[in-house]
Amino acid sequence: MEFEIQKTLPNGLGRAGIIKTAHGEIKTPAFMSVGTNGYVRFLSAEDLRQLNAQAMLSNGYHLRRHCHEIAQAGGLANWQPSRQDDLDNSPWQGPTLTDSGGFQVMSLGSGLGKVVSMEKERHVTNTAHTERLAHVAEKGVSFTDPFDGQPDFIGPEESMQIQCQIGADIHMAFDELTSLADTYEYNIEAMERTERWAKRSLAEHIKHRDDLGYRQNLYGVLQGGRWEDLRRQTARNLAKMNIDGVGFDGFGLGGAFLKEDLGEILRWCNEELPTHKPRHLLGLSHPDDILIGAEMGADTFDCVAPTREARHGKIYTRDGSLNLRKFANSGATLEVGCDCSTCKAGWTLGSLRAMWRSGDPEQKRKFYRLASAHNLRFIIRLTEEIRNAMLNDDFDHYKRDFLKRYYSEKSVF
Repeated sequence: MEFEIQKTLPNGLGRAGIIKTAHGEIKTPAFMSVGTNGYVRFLSAEDLRQLNAQAMLSNGYHLRRHCHEIAQAGGLANWQPSRQDDLDNSPWQGPTLTDSGGFQVMSLGSGLGKVVSMEKERHVTNTAHTERLAHVAEKGVSFTDPFDGQPDFIGPEESMQIQCQIGADIHMAFDELTSLADTYEYNIEAMERTERWAKRSLAEHIKHRDDLGYRQNLYGVLQGGRWEDLRRQTARNLAKMNIDGVGFDGFGLGGAFLKEDLGEILRWCNEELPTHKPRHLLGLSHPDDILIGAEMGADTFDCVAPTREARHGKIYTRDGSLNLRKFANSGATLEVGCDCSTCKAGWTLGSLRAMWRSGDPEQKRKFYRLASAHNLRFIIRLTEEIRNAMLNDDFDHYKRDFLKRYYSEKSVF
């Protein structure tokens, strides 16, 4: 993997560049479409290409049961997934990224429950039950699989073995995500454990990164909560971490923190990380988050929100989000000037609402596809415009005008 920086903002952090992978280039800043199971729900690979999607992020945890099959197909970019939405299952064929599964074994394994810190192990419980469903220890995470109820385990080595069989261009090191409820002292403990896991992830990844005939790359993941000293310390530690001269190819910016702290936390991290390696901001897609992230040095982004919110009737526009429930019989277009396939075809808010509220499963699936295409194109176009603004020395002006319009009083949330 190569990373070419083409332009840097005056603050020295934000930049426009190109990530070059075995399966193609990613012009940054860029939004990665989330295809949890190796495909984006209700959108085909051809749909994604028409939306100008550059890369797809898939879930190492969910794909772990298919990793042998994916490896036999030559890796995630060439795999034909078994879809549940009756769309063409042609392979994506472009750049891909997988996460480590660390977040999923904590959240899914606990039923998205309450986090409780213990002295030697971290136990995550479901608020509706008393049994412990996820146990964090030095070796890794033991958890109850929410799909079959069976006990399971994933540690750094297992995560790397799974991801290297899936064969994405970029992988994430196994990490422990803390919550806002965790103390400073526990964040120190979890951060240090994440760094030890990062070293083990790197060692295992080196063994398998060329197994499918092309170079797979590994990002170290930064934690440290909302504390500046921890964020800067772990950024420095991961930046210099290596095994026989082999270090991380890039970095994932993760963790739980308040929205208003995002810019500062990214600044702390990216002032310490090497400038010549790419950075991925995990799990955020609101326009203000992407603009702040890009300004503070994040190169790529991902989030399930654009397509998930589309399925729930939330439509993105430059004047804010629209709730389709309020647009019965409306002949208005989704967004004037939008270049997505849904808007080009002339679909109106009223017609989409009628499909969404229909009792016909076929109509609902059609709505999911049309709305998902629009929202995803909106976020992809946003990152394209941010990139162009950076290249043309116009980022501050673009950011100000976009946010003023999107978050104006006229916006409907």
